[in-house]
Amino acid sequence: MMIQNKVFLLYLFIFAISDLYICSYIAVMPFNILLGVTGSVASIKVAQVVEELQKITFITSPDVKCEVRLVVTKHSKHFLPQPLSQIGASQIYQDEDEWQWKQRGDSVLHIELAKWADVFVIAPLDALTLSKLAHGHCDNLLTCIAMAWPFKENKPFVVCPSMNTKVQ
Repeated sequence: MMIQNKVFLLYLFIFAISDLYICSYIAVMPFNILLGVTGSVASIKVAQVVEELQKITFITSPDVKCEVRLVVTKHSKHFLPQPLSQIGASQIYQDEDEWQWKQRGDSVLHIELAKWADVFVIAPLDALTLSKLAHGHCDNLLTCIAMAWPFKENKPFVVCPSMNTKVQ
């Protein structure tokens, strides 16, 4: 039941992200959203997307909001406001954060984020990252999370491709 509710919410999210019009959706329980941002010009809208996702209300706890964490690629930072804290996500991760462990046995960030998130949304998804995902190329934090994503647990993985119409 909870997974179905999350999937329904994601369908609403996909339709809404095209116009960035997300009304007050109601979900059964709060959940954790990991939002991946790639190097598309559509990245300029990420702060609005985060703000709208945080407006989602919950039947069981109306005071509690979704927790939205952001994973940004090197190329996405070109389009994002600086400092990144202006975006409003609870935490923002960059490629440099991936390699903070000191010794074997320490937690690995992309594994921990894949465990934490109830849904992984890559919006916008640029052509380069789409190609990396299709070929299993993991050279940044976002693609490592995607490859570590627990699909067997039926956790939703949503991509919102966004590129110039000339890109084929």
